[in-house]
Amino acid sequence: MDTTNCFHCGNEIIKKDEVIFDDKSFCCNGCKTVYEIFSQNDMTCYYDFQSAPGATPQDIQGKYTFLDNDDIVSKLLEFEDGTTNIVSLYIPHIHCSSCIWILENLQRLDAGIGTSQVNFGEKKVRVNYNPEKTSLRKIVEMLSSIGYEPYISLENFDEGKKNVDRSLIYKIGVAFFCFGNIMLLSFPEYFEVNEFWINQYRGFFRWLIFALSLPAFIYSASGYYVSAWKSIKSGMLNIDIPIALGIVVMFVRSTVDIIFDYGQGFFDSMCGLIFFMLLGKLFQIKTYDFLSFERDYKSYFPIAITKLLSNGTEEAVQVYDIEKGDRLLIRNQELIPVDGILISEKASIDYSFVTGEEVAVAKKSGDKIFAGGKQLGKVIEMEVLFSVSNSYLTQLWSNDVFQKRVDQKHKSITDRISRYFTPALLGLSIVSFLYWIFIDTSTAFNVFTAILIVACPCALALTAPFTLGNVLRILGNRKFYLKNAIVVEQLAKVDSIVFDKTGTITTNKKTSITYEGEVLNYFELKLVKNVLRGSNHPLSRRLYDYIPNQDKMETSSFEEVIGKGVFAEIDGNTVKLGSSQYLKTMTENTHKKTKVHVEINGVYKGSYVFTNQYRPGIEKLFENLAKKYDLYVLSGDNDGERKILEKLLPSSVNLVFNQKPEQKLEYIDSLQKQGKNVMMIGDGLNDSGALAQSNVGISISENVNVFSPACDGILDASQFERIAFFLKYSKNAMKTIYMSFGLSLLYNVVGLSYAVTGNLLPIVAAIIMPLSTITIVSFVTIMSNVFARVK
Repeated sequence: MDTTNCFHCGNEIIKKDEVIFDDKSFCCNGCKTVYEIFSQNDMTCYYDFQSAPGATPQDIQGKYTFLDNDDIVSKLLEFEDGTTNIVSLYIPHIHCSSCIWILENLQRLDAGIGTSQVNFGEKKVRVNYNPEKTSLRKIVEMLSSIGYEPYISLENFDEGKKNVDRSLIYKIGVAFFCFGNIMLLSFPEYFEVNEFWINQYRGFFRWLIFALSLPAFIYSASGYYVSAWKSIKSGMLNIDIPIALGIVVMFVRSTVDIIFDYGQGFFDSMCGLIFFMLLGKLFQIKTYDFLSFERDYKSYFPIAITKLLSNGTEEAVQVYDIEKGDRLLIRNQELIPVDGILISEKASIDYSFVTGEEVAVAKKSGDKIFAGGKQLGKVIEMEVLFSVSNSYLTQLWSNDVFQKRVDQKHKSITDRISRYFTPALLGLSIVSFLYWIFIDTSTAFNVFTAILIVACPCALALTAPFTLGNVLRILGNRKFYLKNAIVVEQLAKVDSIVFDKTGTITTNKKTSITYEGEVLNYFELKLVKNVLRGSNHPLSRRLYDYIPNQDKMETSSFEEVIGKGVFAEIDGNTVKLGSSQYLKTMTENTHKKTKVHVEINGVYKGSYVFTNQYRPGIEKLFENLAKKYDLYVLSGDNDGERKILEKLLPSSVNLVFNQKPEQKLEYIDSLQKQGKNVMMIGDGLNDSGALAQSNVGISISENVNVFSPACDGILDASQFERIAFFLKYSKNAMKTIYMSFGLSLLYNVVGLSYAVTGNLLPIVAAIIMPLSTITIVSFVTIMSNVFARVK
């Protein structure tokens, strides 16, 4: 771009990288309006710093100096490690899609910010920033300057202790006062009373009514103006635009009537409209609270962590039972669920779950380690600093870095309708107004306003979030924990299901183990036990529980090759455990049995043989699924159990053995290339690649903390036989969404037909609009609960 003039002040616009860090961004020399250039002839204003409804530099100067204190900042940070800090800030002023857009593009305003993610329900923005390029104080001051001042209090920064926003109550009170008094003063006009004193002071009473309407027009309705203005500035038209336009039109028309003595105007209708609109908003909020869905349902994850007791024994406990001061054992590939202090000599932590960067960070004894890190290598011990935050685990699981890019059919429908809804609504209201203005002026304004109000797409926009939110809650209560609402729609599209064998269709709790080979002495058994202590593989965990308790030994080095085995060094001794291919040994009938082979100091000792027990209800489950889905069973084991599975499962099930983790991924990829929507059900660790590749990845969990963003859902092993029900329920959930879409559109068609014909007053429209939203929300809630009872 060469030079041009600012739309606001007329001054020359120049490129100014220090304001917006983007090659296509420019800043006005005069009023500091920031522009973004989309093409040579398309220049769009995307943020105006000077006119933003935020604090001025003078207002915020010195207010946040306490954020220069590192001790205070460390208490606010969720994560702190070198070049990456993460903080969640509560911002009360988040209220619309425009707010979300601005707050999720903070990196444009500060180069030190990597990403920012908004949690609209909790009114929080989670900011990932580089402390070497910016500071928390600068970020907070920048947010304040653009109208999104965070609420920060070290004493009540926790959820549920924030100041209660009563502004809506105050606005309703002011609107009701204005509406009530204007109604009283308007009675003579209503009944056309012809009396001397009334006629003598008619002008005075009309101007008094005008004065009483100002607080409602300026203060009570201010939220609609602000939202409409932000919507226009961001280029995203929302429903507040026609509502604000309707209020302004009624006020201007009524003022003109009084000035030219045409009548008393529509101030009573305008104030009544504002009052009932705000009352409807309050009613909606209370309804949502009543029908609120527990967003922390994932706190019931069937995930455990190993706790070290004072007597030296180990105990598996649920993550939310961890308390400050507890000592935890973290194995290879295991997630650190809480902040703590490293007790072991050293550790290698992968924080990619938090930062998205897969670079291991070396830690030494006494260092602080953060929740969300994944231990790589030998087993470590840590002491807990804070109890577990399950919502934080949920946040890690839903990290945008690990999201699968999928098309949401219901979202695209909602977006398409919403995109054209407001322009179409404005067009219809203008055409109707022009038609009625030549017939009846009063009716024309009523029709114009009623159309703008009655056809609110709020119900349409809420139908999918409320349906899927309720579905997530119901599934969570039944121990099926999905990452987010998108997974429900993906489940409904599944046509092929791939099962892992070991640890998925077989149970860890009913396996018999025998040993074949040279008998291990006490010292060798102790070596094997301590090596297994650091592995999270299902066979390792079962074998670790099978071998009697032994004295603890320090592992000097540890390496686990996923899907093959482990290698470790203890007191100068080398131990190798795993498959025959990994140990490069072959014994009689090895290819017909599930085994863990043992090699100590380069000498092959023997193998532990596993006799698998299959999960209860597996025959009925596969029989039901085979009627509607293509089924596959992949296994890393040999085909020694092929005959058993062929008798156990329907003949249509495809059995594939000797599959390495990378081969499982390739197999799923080949199915997807055939146009299939694949759901992979595995045990988490070995199947992480396949789970990530599949359209829907579900991890079976019994009592091992192999929590991973690779999966889209976690299924408690006790609910394995209900997989068919969960798939059917997801399909019914999508039916509910489309039924509610139809109901919402039907309501708008009926409402508009009355409004266009002049048979719907604006006040009645203001009362009906929130009721329609409540009806839709109630409908989807009831239907999703009804379908949950259908077996």
